[in-house]
Amino acid sequence: MSSNPQYLSGNEIRNIFLDFFAQREHQILPSASLVPEDPTVLLTIAGMLPFKPIFLGQRTPEFKRATTSQKCIRTNDIENVGRTKRHHTFFEMLGNFSFGDYFKEQAIAWGWEISTQVFGFSPQNLVVSVFEDDDEAFEIWRDQIGVSVARIKRLGEDDNFWVSGPTGPCGPCSEIYYDFHPERGEENIDLEDDTRFIEFYNLVFMQYNRDASGNLTPLQNKNIDTGMGLDRMAQILQKVPNNYETDLIFPIIQTAGQIAGVDYHSSDEKTKTSLKVIGDHIRAVIHMIADEIRASNVGRGYVLRRLIRRVVRHGRLIGISGEFTTQVAESAIALSESAYPNVRQREAAIKAELQREESNFLRTLDRGEKLLEEIIQEVKQRGETKINGESAFTLYDTHGFPFELTQEIAEENNLTVDVEGFQKAMEIQQQDSRGAHETIDLTVQGSLDKLAEHIQVTEFIGYTQPAATAKVEAILVEGVCQEEAEAGTEVQIVLDKTPFYAESGGQIGDRGYISGDGIVVRVEDVKKESDFFVHFGRIERGTLRVGDNVTAQIDPACRRRAQANHTATHLLQAALKKIVDEGISQAGSLVSFDRLRFDFNCPRALTAEEVQQVEEQVNTWIAEAHAAKVEVLPIAEAKARGAVAMFGEKYGDEVRVIDFPSVSMELCGGTHVSNTAEIGVFKIISEAGVASGVRRIEAVSGPAILDYLNLRDKVVKDLSDRFKVKPEELPDRITSLQSELRNSQKELETLKVQLAIAKSDSLLQTAQTVGGHKIIVAQLEDVDPESLKTAAERLLQKIGNGAVVLGSVPEAGKVSIVAAFSPEVNKKGLQAGKFVGAIAKICGGGGGGRPNLAQAGGRDASKLPDALGQAESDLKSALG
Repeated sequence: MSSNPQYLSGNEIRNIFLDFFAQREHQILPSASLVPEDPTVLLTIAGMLPFKPIFLGQRTPEFKRATTSQKCIRTNDIENVGRTKRHHTFFEMLGNFSFGDYFKEQAIAWGWEISTQVFGFSPQNLVVSVFEDDDEAFEIWRDQIGVSVARIKRLGEDDNFWVSGPTGPCGPCSEIYYDFHPERGEENIDLEDDTRFIEFYNLVFMQYNRDASGNLTPLQNKNIDTGMGLDRMAQILQKVPNNYETDLIFPIIQTAGQIAGVDYHSSDEKTKTSLKVIGDHIRAVIHMIADEIRASNVGRGYVLRRLIRRVVRHGRLIGISGEFTTQVAESAIALSESAYPNVRQREAAIKAELQREESNFLRTLDRGEKLLEEIIQEVKQRGETKINGESAFTLYDTHGFPFELTQEIAEENNLTVDVEGFQKAMEIQQQDSRGAHETIDLTVQGSLDKLAEHIQVTEFIGYTQPAATAKVEAILVEGVCQEEAEAGTEVQIVLDKTPFYAESGGQIGDRGYISGDGIVVRVEDVKKESDFFVHFGRIERGTLRVGDNVTAQIDPACRRRAQANHTATHLLQAALKKIVDEGISQAGSLVSFDRLRFDFNCPRALTAEEVQQVEEQVNTWIAEAHAAKVEVLPIAEAKARGAVAMFGEKYGDEVRVIDFPSVSMELCGGTHVSNTAEIGVFKIISEAGVASGVRRIEAVSGPAILDYLNLRDKVVKDLSDRFKVKPEELPDRITSLQSELRNSQKELETLKVQLAIAKSDSLLQTAQTVGGHKIIVAQLEDVDPESLKTAAERLLQKIGNGAVVLGSVPEAGKVSIVAAFSPEVNKKGLQAGKFVGAIAKICGGGGGGRPNLAQAGGRDASKLPDALGQAESDLKSALG
């Protein structure tokens, strides 16, 4: 880097890039949410992802040119984070995009200009690559830019041909690499040598469409999609050895080091790796939570939980024993807030989520240590010295227990861990988890991508019209485009316009009919794929053909139910904020025809009084008959007025605002009542926790209330008839029956024990004397495990010095074995826990316990006589 030695911060690099392209008529667009619009991926994993519908031709761009700094998250190489110079889960991709405007010549010229004249890279420090067959790009670099042929490398399809998936837009790309060691010359340049070269700018020339057979056809509108890695640019310009030591991450690492009492630069590689992981992951975490993602055990919530747990795990590895994540989060928020103000705005939610998850995971670690102790004892009892990899992986994957801690604790107990077995289990898990989540699939409902350039996006008129005359644009049968379909066929239909609301924002799709000349199609669901409304249904009569003019009619009764429930969710959220906590925010919802479900962030359960107050408040607003005010506003104005955004929704520059003045105002694309009085009544059915810090309310409203009451009435009448009491007497009658049942169960347990003792007493006559010790080994029929244990203890008391081993089959497919040994037997080297565990293996089970008393189980009852025979033989051998 010769011509511009000035230090540039990460924020300066970002602003310089965006300003450069803004001056060249590119619209600066904000980063899209990490929760993508594309249903085929969990998270936003590339800078181009928000523009997918434009590249497919399904949406007309508002601007011909755009530039962004897009926040992204990828976790497919999570194990490499902190171990390599440049792997991250969170990163920012600077990009400039052309939608059918400029193409290769201009993109290459600007790429070279910003690299050399703006960021000051010497041409001697730059090498470029092109696709092996892209002579056009090669000649532009050589003849117009003036790059020497030795510094233009042709690479194959794996490196320099961008594809979106098996089908769809694709094209060659050209990459710009920074050369840290130009003094090594231009002969035998190997771009795979990452000690010398780093790729920092990728120019994708999206010029083809690939069909299912692999054929390439030129796109009518050619597009440019570029990506410049902000972290990599910072590494180069700030002259540090890796991405982690740039000002984008290193302050977070320093904060973590201060908490742990370690210095990054003087630490060993293991400690440095943990500090890097903390620095990387905490960036990802704060942005995910800021974008309304909540930790859970599924989907993107699982990704968040996994990242938080890895932060805690690596904190523990470097000596941090208490809670610390909120402190490093503060450092990350301070670094990010100038570019992403929402992380500061969501600071309270970020820290609350972190504190909750960290606290829970620390308890998980405590439980894991107890489970590991049991595993260690079993390994030692078997006389082995190694914990198998499967057990270690179960601790890691199921219980979240760090593998490194498993190794450390095992070492303290003079044991090792089967690392190869653990890694094999890990590889299987990673292969399963990568799959489709980390690929950008631009296909739409199988075959719609092939039609994208030939059919128009669906016009939705359902806010004001319940029916419409429309044209059939596409018919799909089992995902394959067809020209026609006959009666009895399950179909997916795309119309040029529709009154049917498509599933979105938690509200399910409308039901209804599509009809025409002799044609009737029952529509059961509607989903939105990009900007196409796909109607799922069954042809009940006639033959439907592409091009037919039809009438699309929604079911008005279903629509009324859905809009009553949807408006009720808005009122419910407003009531929760007013009565429980102003900081409550939505974490998910479902609006169907018969009920509504509302998930919200709250660290505690609601009291019965609060639930009643919320319900009463919603019904008060319903009775007050507040009229809806629906407006389409610029998003900045809507937010300035205080409109609440719905969870998971994506918003353009203009948004639809549903306002019930003085009650609720939200950004929402769903259907709603025109006046709260139309809802009629609202009833909360349940309030419960569904995840850490997330509560769920289920409720009914409007016409669905009658269904709910009819069902309740039927149940009450049925119970009254069965118990021969009046409805109001049911609670007392049920309480009485529960008391009677508990008493009966206690009596039954007592009788079981007495029966087991009676059966066992008869075994005293069978006691054998071996080496001065008495032994009893026998099978008792139909005795439950607890009674069997009581019987064994009683027998040992009666014989004094000796050993008792009893077995039983309390139920089909279940074996119970108990061993009770006296202190004199223990002195002979026999431990009840180890002894009974080995015997139980014969029955396909295992177990353990104390030296004097232990219990085990099994599955194969047919092997119980063999197991007891082996027990008797082993006792005689050991004691004789």
